[in-house]
Amino acid sequence: MSLISEVTEISFVQNNTKAMQLKEGVDLKLAIPEALIEKFYCNHLPFDFIGYLGSCGGFLCSESQYPSLITAHLPKVLDWLHEIDMPRVFEETPCGIPVLLFDGEFSTESLLFHYDGTTASADLIKKFIELFQNNIRGSKATIISPSFIPKSKQRDEQELIQLITEHTCETSFIKFNFTRIGDFWSYAVKHKCTVLVTSKNYQADLAEVLFHFYKGGMWYNNLSFYLSY
Repeated sequence: MSLISEVTEISFVQNNTKAMQLKEGVDLKLAIPEALIEKFYCNHLPFDFIGYLGSCGGFLCSESQYPSLITAHLPKVLDWLHEIDMPRVFEETPCGIPVLLFDGEFSTESLLFHYDGTTASADLIKKFIELFQNNIRGSKATIISPSFIPKSKQRDEQELIQLITEHTCETSFIKFNFTRIGDFWSYAVKHKCTVLVTSKNYQADLAEVLFHFYKGGMWYNNLSFYLSY
């Protein structure tokens, strides 16, 4: 669900609450149609990010800035994917900008971090912390890491745990041998997590899971997804 189909040129104009306008020279290969994008954000997110998320129009960047986050309404994205050849979308090279997909009420109350032991996974979690640092001081965080981490990566793992601990009010660290993104989704639903932080590398599998449960009895509309590289 970096979910995108074509190259779009977007402009960012301060205090503009209307639809995004085109700006020459800013090329964003977006995984979803522009019409499905709710907002663009730049730099650190504001303290009242949740309020901006529910307001009309975009929280905009200056023309010299590159977006740090794109948000979209998850049900609209899933409905759109139902209408297209979904596998072809995921064959495209996804946009490098982080995407936040939300359904019901967005909250950072309970964060679930999917750490797979790679440098890329650590970097995307650090990016999330940097973006949301003004909004997660009161958050409870859970980090799920593989049971086996090479000795060369153990220091990186400890530094990541420390970083998350410093920016949230409560942190849990769990070792699970989850092999599918559906395992993380199930854990998040069972434990009422509100944000799952994971890689766009798992987006196709995640889409399959969400399709299976969308509008069903296990659908949990307070779970949002932060996807990045």
